[in-house]
Amino acid sequence: MTPVRIAVVSAGLGEPSSTKLLADRLRDATLQALADCGAHAEAVDVVLRPLAQDIAAHMVTHNATEALSAAIREVIDADAIIAVTPTFNMSYSGLFKSFFDGIEEGQLASIPTALAATGGSARHSMVMDTAMRPMFAYLKAQVVPTGVFAASEDWGADSGLDRRIAREGKELADLMTALPRRREADPFDVEGGAFQSFEQLLGHA
Repeated sequence: MTPVRIAVVSAGLGEPSSTKLLADRLRDATLQALADCGAHAEAVDVVLRPLAQDIAAHMVTHNATEALSAAIREVIDADAIIAVTPTFNMSYSGLFKSFFDGIEEGQLASIPTALAATGGSARHSMVMDTAMRPMFAYLKAQVVPTGVFAASEDWGADSGLDRRIAREGKELADLMTALPRRREADPFDVEGGAFQSFEQLLGHA
């Protein structure tokens, strides 16, 4: 049985990155929740920091490099997405937004998606509802109810961060199981991919 694939997009700018750490923990929670219900899954990391120059060039030239094209393909072909960004001025990072701006309209439609963000203070936590959810609603992704925001102080003991991560991971796993991604049929993929002439297509009418 082919495993379902989760694309884990992290837009952290530092090294090491709390954004990447949060993405990793959400990935692990989702994989564990899927394993608990008997689903076989694998995850692929899509780290945007090394692609920053490629993403910027793509915005002005509309020509994606091989590395950026591969990253975009991992996301649009995934069965689910975990998307995590640092917060600046109550919004997602420019790197995060520019990457998703490079994905064509409709390519994320119906993909189960979990959103998360990091920031220096809890006052930025509204970024989930004011910026991230509207963007992914526009992209027509299936976004889980819980969103995890991790402020600097949340990385300490007893902050509740672990519980929120586990909850969102389970919600994504449940959505993947109950409402798997609906892939639209390719109009050119007829009868297992065999080519049909125009006359044969008319015969099916």
